[in-house]
Order: sequence, then structure tokens, then C-alpha cells
Amino acid sequence: MDGKTATQRETPPAVSLRLTTLKNRPDFQRATRSPRVAMPGFILQMRKRHEGEAEGIRVGFTCSKKVGNAVARNRAKRRLREVARLALPCQGLDGMDYVLVGRQGATSTLPFSQMQDDFSKALGILHGKLR
Repeated sequence: MDGKTATQRETPPAVSLRLTTLKNRPDFQRATRSPRVAMPGFILQMRKRHEGEAEGIRVGFTCSKKVGNAVARNRAKRRLREVARLALPCQGLDGMDYVLVGRQGATSTLPFSQMQDDFSKALGILHGKLR
């Protein structure tokens, strides 16, 4: 290696891995009225944004008190964030809002590889509904 040639990678460069996070309640409420897919570990909602609303892929995470105490909710959200961080830069569509909702007892206990597979499957289902 002479430092002049870059190796081909399967993952996008680190610069594009940064996803914009949904923080405002109205954004979550609009996503609630959009198509969704329920998987064993989470519910994925996807909303197509209007022109000029925002750029890129935006993602939000939520867990209700049904998931458990604060420690359990934070653990579930950490797992959801990691699943989204790994998959959305490659599989997400520009101009979309994605919201992942944690599920009671399952989000923090399912094997991580199963959550990744379920997330890819859920994206495929939602993207198929879009066409």
C-alpha cells in the first residue's frame, strides 16, 4: 500500500453515516399516520416528506413506558439506533422519515442479528409499498 489508492468497501464512507434525528413531536405525529410494518422487535414507520421540508434521511426512535423503566427504554433505543445506523445509509431512501418504535420485552432481548434482518425485511416491505 502506497497510500495513493483506496480499497473498495461495501459500506459507504463515514461522512455519509450521519443520519439526521427527528426531535419534534409534529414529525413523530406525521410519521404515525404513514405506512408501518410491525416486526417482532420493533415497529417501523416510513413517511415521504414534502418538497423543501428537509434533506436527506431522517430517523426517530421512541419507546413508551410499556417497554420498561428508563434503563430498559434507553437500552432498547440504543439497539434501535445501532440497527438504523448500520442499515439506513445503504438501504434508506432520500427524502424519507423513518421512525422505529420499541416493543415491550422484545427490543432489548432479541438477538441483534435477527433485529438487523427484520429491519432489512421491513425496509423492503415499506419501499415496495411506495412504488
